Amino acid sequence: MAAPPTSQQPRKRLSAEDRRAAILGAALEIFSRHGYNGASIDEIATAAGISKALIYEHFPSKKDLHVSLLERHVQDIFLRLAETADTTDPGEIRLRNGVNAFLEWAETHREAFRLLFRDTFERDVADVLERLQNQATGAIAALIAAEPALQDAGGDGAELALAIEAMAQQLSGGVQSLAIWWQSHPDIEREWLVDRVMDYAWVGLKRTRTAL
Repeated sequence: MAAPPTSQQPRKRLSAEDRRAAILGAALEIFSRHGYNGASIDEIATAAGISKALIYEHFPSKKDLHVSLLERHVQDIFLRLAETADTTDPGEIRLRNGVNAFLEWAETHREAFRLLFRDTFERDVADVLERLQNQATGAIAALIAAEPALQDAGGDGAELALAIEAMAQQLSGGVQSLAIWWQSHPDIEREWLVDRVMDYAWVGLKRTRTAL
């Protein structure tokens, strides 16, 4: 007697691109929940609905997977920041828009934010975060230096450049720290935080302009 026909459709085979996207999505969930050391490839494979062997076809190790995920989100942040900087607006407006863009990313990508800023990573992974910090500092310094009031300040150019670099470092680290604090105070509006950052930044700029 012949077996009755079945209506079950064969499982569609994912393309390599779709598999990679599924792996990265599952890895974001697991790494953000457990941290780098607490996460396992087995758990990521289960969350992605694929075999452990398939993960290793795309990523040679857990560290490679983690770094790829970090770099993906770092790139996302910098694309957003580049869009806010690539205008003819005054430096103050571009800086404000950049701060808002970063905080908006932190607000709408909570798992990725935890991945980037709330865990302790191995040295190889920490290098990615250090590169992010350096790029952010450089971008902020360029926006500050573009302010006409500072360009017309006169005085020692080398000292001014050093003061701008120091201010950019403080601002970059401060905004990241503020975003971490914001995770525990989600009732605070993003616009209010942006205003506080700009108050801090522009008071410092006024003092720099008069001191140099």
